[in-house]
Formats: sequence, C-alpha cells, structure tokens
Amino acid sequence: MENQFDLLIDSYLKNNIGIDLNFLTQRLSNGLQQNILQLQKDEMMIAAGIGNEEVKDASQKMRSDKIYWMDKSHENIYEQEFLQLIEDFIDRLNSTCYTGINDYEFHYAIYEEGSFYKRHKDQFRNDSSRKYSLINYLNVDWLEEDGGQLVIYQNEVAQKIIPRSQTSVFFKSDEMEHEVTIANRSRMSITGWLKRM
Repeated sequence: MENQFDLLIDSYLKNNIGIDLNFLTQRLSNGLQQNILQLQKDEMMIAAGIGNEEVKDASQKMRSDKIYWMDKSHENIYEQEFLQLIEDFIDRLNSTCYTGINDYEFHYAIYEEGSFYKRHKDQFRNDSSRKYSLINYLNVDWLEEDGGQLVIYQNEVAQKIIPRSQTSVFFKSDEMEHEVTIANRSRMSITGWLKRM
C-alpha cells in the first residue's frame, strides 16, 4: 500500500525537488493559517535575521519576512498535529531512504506585501546539521500575479513554485539555492529543516 508521504519522497528521488500539492489537508492548512494570522495580530511574529545564534546578522538585507518558531509546548491543536505529521514523515523517510534524521525545527513565516528572500542555501557555514528543507504553503487562491514564488535553482535552471495552500516542497538544504520573489500580497508558510545531530 502506498504511504501518504511517498509522493513527496518519490518526486524528490526523481527530481532532487520533492513536491506534493496535498501534503497538508485543507483543514490543517486552514488551521495553521489562522494561527499565523492570530500570531500577527498579537504581534508575536518577529523580523527574521540570517545566520544562527553564533553568527546572527539582524541588520541583513537578504530577507524581509517575519517568523515565529513552532514548539509542541505551545499546546495549539494545529501546531501539534503539524509537528506529529513531520515526525511521521521523518519515520517514513528514514525507513525508506536511510537518512538518519533525528531532529527538526520549523517556524511560521509571513511575507507581507513587498517582502522577499534573496537567493541562498539553507545550511549554515558553521553548522551542517540541517540536511533537508521542507516548506509548507498556506495561501488560499494564490495567483501567479500575487508574486511570492519559490524559485529553486538546479544546475542554473530555475523552477518556479506557486505557494498555494496545502503544497509542500522538499529538497537538500546544502545543495539547492533558492529565493522567494517579492510578494504582492501577504504570503504565509511554515518552513523547516530535518536535521541529523
């Protein structure tokens, strides 16, 4: 029987970029979107920096999104369900691809109108624990003219992905350069990394 995660894993194995247009259920995607909107209303979303705690650059001009880190201790039902989904995905990934993933981290991200993230890779120079990036989109009725596309570069060939609700994208953190084009309306996602510590 095909596992619910096999589309994302198989498309990654075939193309180095895994895409599943229905990784999140509509109910879960909508619930997570409501979480972001509430966090924004409560002024909990903070301007993202670049680098990790050892080499953080708060004055950077690479990105202009706002983030809020997820944690099971928050006791939000949608956040709990999402993180359990990630743990189940890791189990499937480890059992089929022997990746040895044993940790993860995820945050909510909101790109307000005019926000962007310039071309980059997801692995720190001083920390190689991030092995895979997994991005999950929460935007209902997103159109191409809304901007905010994820652009992934593979051998200098650019693949554009529209950040529509329920879609997830999966790739190796140290290999794929990518960027987020300027958003023309508020754009919401959950971005994270599967780690080997």
